[in-house]
Amino acid sequence: MKFKATEIAQLLQGTIIGDENVEVSTLSKIEEGEEGSISFLANPKYEQFIYTTKASIVIVSKDFVATDSISSTLIVVNDAYHAFTQLLQYYNSVKNNKKGIEELSKVDSSVSLGKDVYIGSFSYIGKNVVLGDNVKIYPNVTIGDNVTIEDDTVIFSGVQVYEDCKIGKKCIIHSNVVIGSDGFGFAPTADGSFEKIPQIGNVVIEDNVEIGSGSTIDRATMGSTIIKKGVKLDNQIQIAHNVQIGENTVIASQSGIAGSTKVGRNCMIGGQVGIVGHLTIGDYVQIQAQSGINNDVASNAKLYGSPAMEASSFRKSFVHFRKFPEIVKRLDNLEKEIKQK
Repeated sequence: MKFKATEIAQLLQGTIIGDENVEVSTLSKIEEGEEGSISFLANPKYEQFIYTTKASIVIVSKDFVATDSISSTLIVVNDAYHAFTQLLQYYNSVKNNKKGIEELSKVDSSVSLGKDVYIGSFSYIGKNVVLGDNVKIYPNVTIGDNVTIEDDTVIFSGVQVYEDCKIGKKCIIHSNVVIGSDGFGFAPTADGSFEKIPQIGNVVIEDNVEIGSGSTIDRATMGSTIIKKGVKLDNQIQIAHNVQIGENTVIASQSGIAGSTKVGRNCMIGGQVGIVGHLTIGDYVQIQAQSGINNDVASNAKLYGSPAMEASSFRKSFVHFRKFPEIVKRLDNLEKEIKQK
């Protein structure tokens, strides 16, 4: 795909300085720019490279002032970083704009298809599935019966969506995600074995959610496991049955949330965080990596440690943790002195 400077400037509402007909076909870092690529300058630390880069086009902010000659065509915008992000999104949407149903896929006759749907080879779409406009389903995906996937959602290869689940608009589900597998529900019996509790609920994912590769979201025992709009989940995350994640919350890799816990909106949860079941986590909570949460958390809290405590208290305590052997040695010496008196 090739794009002219005029097309890019129009997309970004920018002004061209240089050759408005120059074409680019790839994106690059400014220090690695080659002819035919487009880059950007947002961080002043990289300004030196704008005078040596071979990139055909460079996006710069309005406050940039050149101190030497520049061979690249410039597109001047309000915010270079934001503009380049827009360009990445546009490039990605054009690159992934596939349409049609590949012949090696299996689509049940009862499926409702929106406009411009793409279904890749070896994918299976079950009975009474509803696919909205511009839904993209890549090869080797399984969509169970009675699933609804709304407009502009992209589902990459290897994803498994179990029956009765609902996925909203403009979601991105990365490879090998499992949505709607059984929750971990077993009842102990008199002989010490465990009897499986049927999991008859579903998973509801609202609009603008992104779920990283290898993550699992279990169906509810009854009712729904709910991922609210705007949530961003990293790779390899476990969300258990009947959990609810509030809107615009972000969770980093390898974190796990046990059953029936409710996480508020706009929370930030670091990697390898463990949260036990049946808790309530308030809004705007920040939990640092590798913390363990075993009690309810009030809104706006900042936690660290396992079991977690207020981050500021943890840092103060950690100063003493490091000195603990020295403190013990001093106490031993004091005890010896007291005994000798």
